[in-house]
Amino acid sequence: MTVTPLRVGLVGYGLAGSVFHAPLIAATEGLALDTVVTSNPERQRGARAEFPDVRVAATPDELLARSGELDLIVIASPNKTHVPLATAALQAGLPVVVDKPLSGTAAEARELAALAEERGLLLSVFQNRRWDNDFLTLRKLLDDGELGDVYRFESRFERWRPQLKGGWRESGDPAEIGGLLYDLGSHVVDQALVLFGPVTAVYAEAVVRRDGAQTDDDTFIALTHTSGVRSHLYVSATTAQLGPRFRVLGSKAGYVKHGLDPQEAALRDGDRPGTAGADWGTEPEELWGRVGAGESPVTGGGSPVPTLPGDYPAYYAAVAKALLEGAPNPVTAREAAATLDVLEAARRSALEKVTVTL
Repeated sequence: MTVTPLRVGLVGYGLAGSVFHAPLIAATEGLALDTVVTSNPERQRGARAEFPDVRVAATPDELLARSGELDLIVIASPNKTHVPLATAALQAGLPVVVDKPLSGTAAEARELAALAEERGLLLSVFQNRRWDNDFLTLRKLLDDGELGDVYRFESRFERWRPQLKGGWRESGDPAEIGGLLYDLGSHVVDQALVLFGPVTAVYAEAVVRRDGAQTDDDTFIALTHTSGVRSHLYVSATTAQLGPRFRVLGSKAGYVKHGLDPQEAALRDGDRPGTAGADWGTEPEELWGRVGAGESPVTGGGSPVPTLPGDYPAYYAAVAKALLEGAPNPVTAREAAATLDVLEAARRSALEKVTVTL
């Protein structure tokens, strides 16, 4: 039996909307990209060029005015709009996907979660990096016991961008929810919580390094998990020499992995899931991480571990299954709130130069 695809309204067609959400929605069985919301004429033309059948709306109000024609709203607009737009969509009776961070505070995230639960609607958060190739590989190594008991988890999301790009992400206005702590920090903290569970203590250093910068661009977060694992997380735009993406140290062995998952670069280059065949999300053997003990992976020590393919399409496939079949929400709002608990504690720690207990 053929199932009529769920009609999706996408709010925002900047980087997040055009590079991540729209292509992944369009590639997902059971979903159909119905409408893109953007007031920017160039972005409207771009949306129509890639998706000829898509409708375009200039404002979210215009979209919500015909909420009865839609089955899902995806919010990929600037961070400060996430809470009001998600609230409006839920009140209109529509399930919602929101790009990370869900909100500026954990309290707001829990209020949205409660609203969705009260109305019996899906509220999911786009934490796509749970489907990065290196993260999937590390989860398998941990599940298989290859590293033993993990002592320390080091995760780096570093870039070399000495010049400011401008825009709301670099704004010092707290209302914009900019800066790397809430941007890339949302990813590395979420991954640490998924791998090693709740956190009891948070210490952070957030620095503004670039001339003219208004918000953090070089941040370190140290987490103490209830499990005893220590996570050391780095997010930076000012790293001239990039460290390993992951260095995970356990009682039996360690895992070191360099390089970023290739899916974002592929999407930016115009590659699309389903058109790249079996190669989607794969990387060359020379980028595989290595597992070993007492050896340097830089000089070839340890054993190479094939990196599992990255799988961003799995997120929207899970959303479609949740809506059509009642399967679990792939990333819940309450999980997002737990990440925001840590991010808020990290911000306080950096400002007050204290360790914050959760």
